[in-house]
Amino acid sequence: KADSHMDTSATMSEAAAEEVSLFSMTDMILFSLIVGLLTYWFLFRKKKEEVPEFTKIQTVTSSVKESSFVEKMKKTADLSSLPEIDNSLVVFCMATYGEGDPTDNAQDFYDWLQETDVDLSGVKYAVFGLGNKTYEHFNAMGKYVDKRLEQLGAQRIFELGMGDDDGNLEEDFITWREQFWPAVCEHFGVEATGEESSIRQYELVVHTDVDMAKVYVGEMGRLKSYENQKPPFDAKNPFLAAVTTNRKLNQGTERHLMHLELDISDSKIRYESGDHVAVYPANDPALVSQLGDILGADLDVIMSLNNLDEESNKKHPFPCPTSYRTALTYYLDITNPPRTNVLYELAQYASETSEQEQLRKMASSSGEGKVHPNSVHICAVAVEYTTKSGRINKGVATSWLRAKDPAGENGRRALVPMFVRKSQFRLPFKATTPVIMVGPGTGVAPFIGFIQERAWLRQQGKEVGETLLYYGCRRSDEDYLYREELAQFHKDNSLTHLSVAFSREQPHKVYVQHLLRRDKEHLWKLIHKEGAHIYVCGDARNMARDVQNTFYDIVAELGAMEHVQAVDYIKKLMTKGRYSLDVWS
Repeated sequence: KADSHMDTSATMSEAAAEEVSLFSMTDMILFSLIVGLLTYWFLFRKKKEEVPEFTKIQTVTSSVKESSFVEKMKKTADLSSLPEIDNSLVVFCMATYGEGDPTDNAQDFYDWLQETDVDLSGVKYAVFGLGNKTYEHFNAMGKYVDKRLEQLGAQRIFELGMGDDDGNLEEDFITWREQFWPAVCEHFGVEATGEESSIRQYELVVHTDVDMAKVYVGEMGRLKSYENQKPPFDAKNPFLAAVTTNRKLNQGTERHLMHLELDISDSKIRYESGDHVAVYPANDPALVSQLGDILGADLDVIMSLNNLDEESNKKHPFPCPTSYRTALTYYLDITNPPRTNVLYELAQYASETSEQEQLRKMASSSGEGKVHPNSVHICAVAVEYTTKSGRINKGVATSWLRAKDPAGENGRRALVPMFVRKSQFRLPFKATTPVIMVGPGTGVAPFIGFIQERAWLRQQGKEVGETLLYYGCRRSDEDYLYREELAQFHKDNSLTHLSVAFSREQPHKVYVQHLLRRDKEHLWKLIHKEGAHIYVCGDARNMARDVQNTFYDIVAELGAMEHVQAVDYIKKLMTKGRYSLDVWS
């Protein structure tokens, strides 16, 4: 081996010598000049760019999203380089989306964690997860990151915290934080002051002389994007879709369930059955004006909120400059109950002692597819309820949509800023595969699109598998959504099986899970022998869990399995994409 290596080296040296001999004097001069310039650059220019504490790792960033966590880390330091910074600690706040998936801005980080084998010894970390216990994959991302970092050698400074949005997410965080800080102080040998401090992230700048052409009036990203619409349309560049239909679906006055249709002609927006329609609503103008009156503020003043952290990618909390009125109307949620830290801040400015005490008490931490290519359809329930203080609170988006009259107002069309968010809620690739859809209430919405798509395939002469829908509502004459449409689908056999549970039309409650249990033999045959796909859409708090337990029971009984085996059977269907959920609480 050694002789072979030496022979190769000698041959390479001879070849190099022959190449050098071919250089002309001019080549040598140019080469020397280049080397000289490079030497000067490294010896002198470099000194000016030295960073006292640690050197930034420069990377090519054009191919990675600016909002990506990994991208932000690469602009300063790799995660594995953190131990080079004295007394460093990284805290991850990880939200879980959909079926245990990472949020968009954490996707690159999640992919990196799955693929990397980097040694993270010396990295000190803590994780707080944000989730909702009504979902099956509660805090899956927080749990994964916490476990994976430990596997890669990082040191956990404090136990995983898990916030539950079904309860009080902020209270969960405060409780975790109260134990987290003492643990951190103990680890690093520092003393906690115990003082509550308010760190203001933004500074207010009022503009007295500003070009109004450069002021935002509700746009989400590009200035004047609502006046000059250009594709592609997304979250930062929504399309202004005209409302062509807005009709009430139910009878009675207790609830208002609505069906809207938005015209997306000439937008180049394409979507598939199961995708989500996202809209940007506006707060009630009367409520905005009332807020201005209470605060004694001129809502037409133009201002900017500038981030005090110059290194932050987010320079403003919302598009600036803009007016107070625009910010309160389009950018801020003014009807949602305020967070406890906001209440704590407000308490400091309360002039009445009783009001200040009340605010502090409130802030305390005690215990459709190919069928409609030029339109998208929305099914929603108008949210309206009375708070404990007696004030009527209305949902921002649903109340705003409810008031959208297709006829327009003052000669102007009713427009809705919207875009399409892709979903994993998809019909099977093979049209012959049976589908079992469970969607009570407004959970039926995506299934209307599924049925329309399979009906269209039948019209094209394609063979389509069984299409079953289990729907539920209170009463047949009150809130039976899409009654006529579903009856027609069933009549022409596009919907081969329609089962409706009316929960309040008899002394005992009847829900979709009862109908599933009634049809257990046929369902088991479709699932086990014909490879049916199951879809569940709607309430996550009770319905989705009860339906899943019903499927456990059906599999256990007809598959002659123990409960644990039945659970594993359903879990495997989920892994294979044959049991899909699109639920909310």
